[in-house]
Amino acid sequence: MPARDAGRPDFDAPNLAALMFARAAMWGERPMLRAAAAPEAGAAGAWRRVGWAEFARQAASLARHLREAGLAAGDRVLIVSENRPEVPIAEVALMAIGAVPVPAYTTNTVADHAHVLRDCGARVAIASSAALAARVALAGRLDLLVAIEAFAAAGVPTLSWATLVADRLAPDDIAAEAAMIPPSALACLIYTSGTGGEPKGVMLPHRSILANCRGALPVARALGLGEDEIYLSFLPLSHAFEHTVGQFFFPALGVEVVYARGTEHLAADMLAVQPTLMTMVPRVLEVIRARILGAVAREKPLRRALFGAAMQAGYRALDGRASLLDRLLDPVWEALVRRRVRARFGGRFRAAVSGGARLDPEVGRFFLALGIQLLQGYGQTEAGPVIAVNPPGRTRIATVGPPLDGVEVRIAPDGEILVRGELVMDGYWRRPEETAQVLRDGWLATGDVGELGADGYLTITDRKKDMIVLSGGENVSPARIEAMLVREPAIAQAMVLGEGSAGLRALLVAADGCDDAAVAAAVADVNKRLAVVERIRRHVVVAPFTHDNGQLTVTQKVRRHMVAAAYAAELGRG
Repeated sequence: MPARDAGRPDFDAPNLAALMFARAAMWGERPMLRAAAAPEAGAAGAWRRVGWAEFARQAASLARHLREAGLAAGDRVLIVSENRPEVPIAEVALMAIGAVPVPAYTTNTVADHAHVLRDCGARVAIASSAALAARVALAGRLDLLVAIEAFAAAGVPTLSWATLVADRLAPDDIAAEAAMIPPSALACLIYTSGTGGEPKGVMLPHRSILANCRGALPVARALGLGEDEIYLSFLPLSHAFEHTVGQFFFPALGVEVVYARGTEHLAADMLAVQPTLMTMVPRVLEVIRARILGAVAREKPLRRALFGAAMQAGYRALDGRASLLDRLLDPVWEALVRRRVRARFGGRFRAAVSGGARLDPEVGRFFLALGIQLLQGYGQTEAGPVIAVNPPGRTRIATVGPPLDGVEVRIAPDGEILVRGELVMDGYWRRPEETAQVLRDGWLATGDVGELGADGYLTITDRKKDMIVLSGGENVSPARIEAMLVREPAIAQAMVLGEGSAGLRALLVAADGCDDAAVAAAVADVNKRLAVVERIRRHVVVAPFTHDNGQLTVTQKVRRHMVAAAYAAELGRG
């Protein structure tokens, strides 16, 4: 099925492995995956490609050898790797013989890996670099470690990836075996990123991810995908969204997936690869917006005026208020402003999907006003993970769009969003009590608070457990206040607290070049626009929340419990 036929319902395979082997049989040498030729050296310009036929051959070879090494159906296998072709090859190989992939973040510590290994009982691991393999080897006893790159350690039985994928046999035997696996079988275990506590293993059957793919087909059709689409993948493949969309959905539509070399190289990779599709988390969009505005501020007055005029015309168009003059000048704004901005994305950019955290509507409107198609969506690991997304051409950026086809959504009396459909997980691995708390009569309790409009569009207002109840009984949404704070040029990151207190407090990270006085002035400006009960009574300027200090998840969401604990003494109680 070429990409131009994306609207045809063609995700009716019994499982993900069968789907991918069937695509390989259909497409042969068609490009599928691309990665930097020397990712460990950060090489630019040199790429290695894997076509569909080679993908299937390697996956079948790996499946045979792993079974010979003693791997059986139902065995869990930890996968620790940066984004590279070997990851989907490994997952399809494992799925084809009934084993269960357990993708893990490369940022995990030894203790993190130890928790996952203990929790899921995995005794086999696949790791890419020697450094990642060493971290996994320290985390627990392994019966087998598959090393994608050279690695050896005393007491750790290790096999070389190159040896395991060396078979030149056709994949037919493994593909035929894979076709017998039912949709209800467990496809993978994906551990939640743990913003509020210990990560849990989410059991996603094949039907869940396939349902996500079928539900998203109308969105792909509306995009009008052609045969030369390129998806630049930079979210970790261990993240549920990238795992479904970047590893199965887009490839199965004939879109070539190119793995970025990392967030630090993202701008350069966009120019080199010229992607048409990307996924963006809100924090990355905020950074790009800030860089665009910073570059405009350094331009000459005429250029700044042109940009401002183009933006105002874009905003009027978004609001349905475009004048005749706006329409006449639209080609001018396109040539002088919008095209130059899109060039930062490589020049061929078609659309970006924003997810993983709440997108500030003003940030979304900024990109839409520049003519960049931005589709905000919503989901969670427990739902495969995509629940809703804005359709192209009918985007309402303050919402996350209508639910996907086949997804039921209703709002509980307390405002919580409930979801039902084939996309919903089977439960948490070996945690029946916690499963029962979120799966009720077939409905998944998301923990998110929202509203479902008469038009079917879903709006997320907050996390249920993050709602702050002050000592006076007032309920306050921290997400809205945090969004207002980070829109201030002096504030890069914000977290609002105050549960059980008389008033709100905030932990704030100053933007580059801004001091404490600038942050205080920004807080004062925001307070003027807030109700009395919502105002920040006290704030503390702190070091950035980062991955390295464990205070951010991979999608740049703040690990609220960890940050609050780290600064408890400085904040005190309000």
